[in-house]
Amino acid sequence: MGIDVLIVDDLTFIKMVLRDLVEKAGFRVVGEASDGLEALAQFEDKRPDVVLLDITMPKMDGLSTLRKMLEIDPNANVIMCSALGQQQLIVQAIQLGAKDFIVKPFRPERVIASIKKSLNIE
Repeated sequence: MGIDVLIVDDLTFIKMVLRDLVEKAGFRVVGEASDGLEALAQFEDKRPDVVLLDITMPKMDGLSTLRKMLEIDPNANVIMCSALGQQQLIVQAIQLGAKDFIVKPFRPERVIASIKKSLNIE
């Protein structure tokens, strides 16, 4: 399929779960980052088709990272990841330009559907 995904989360376990889901669906993980600053560096370097971006992270939070990614590429496909109870942040992220959001704990089919939706593929 040739779809490149960047995974951004400060928890190693979450990155492992997402990598497994993404790769089993036939997508390619081109990078992983643990905070917004790492994410921006990899985003500029790798230019992924989709970014799975956690909202709550050290150094630079997900909303700030989203803003910067959209400055770099206004057409970036960024899917926000959040824990339950962060609805206000999810609303903000969508208003800023995130394509979708997925809630932790992840349902595998929801993650894959969100990636496909953001790219307009079946």
